[in-house]
Amino acid sequence: MYLVKTPWLLKKLYPQLVWDMPKGNRCIYLTFDDGPIPIVTPFVLNILQQYNAKATFFCIGDNVNKHPDVFEQVKNAGHTVGNHTYNHLKGWDMDDAVYLENFLKANELLSTNLFRPPYGRIKRSQVKLLQQHNPALKIIMWNVLSADFDVNLSPESCLNNVIKATQNGDIVLFHDSLKAFDRLQYALPKAMEYWSGQGYEFRGL
Repeated sequence: MYLVKTPWLLKKLYPQLVWDMPKGNRCIYLTFDDGPIPIVTPFVLNILQQYNAKATFFCIGDNVNKHPDVFEQVKNAGHTVGNHTYNHLKGWDMDDAVYLENFLKANELLSTNLFRPPYGRIKRSQVKLLQQHNPALKIIMWNVLSADFDVNLSPESCLNNVIKATQNGDIVLFHDSLKAFDRLQYALPKAMEYWSGQGYEFRGL
């Protein structure tokens, strides 16, 4: 089960996490989880370039290790990178010390002060541990979930999710993964075209 729009109550329960950005400028903050990988990540980079858009890529350390050339493409295009653990760990199921170790292993490759917990599932104790280790760390969540990971969701519905839910200042979550590609490939270009027509710009975090 998932919600396309993050409920206000969840934000209130975890105020130390970043759910959205200030609404002063007409701006959308696109984020992409689970890469970098061949085919999908370069596709995303190409679409972003067409709209002079910047985004944030929350990278899995193991994928960075396997595909350093694709990771370099992300950085060379001027996008922001964030840590998404080394092995896409679900925090709720992990010992805190193991979770921290996996985070640190990924950050040896990423060198970033941004982190997004896989599945959005992280214990309060893990939040505290990570931020004690790095007081500058920002744990980034999202305000709009495209649900492109849902293999039972049609590409059209994925597009509809983000078009209807996204507002000024929102952090929108897509995935540059093979699992999401059928929906991402359809929804991202059309959403970018729509948002650009509405006068939005696109920034990294």
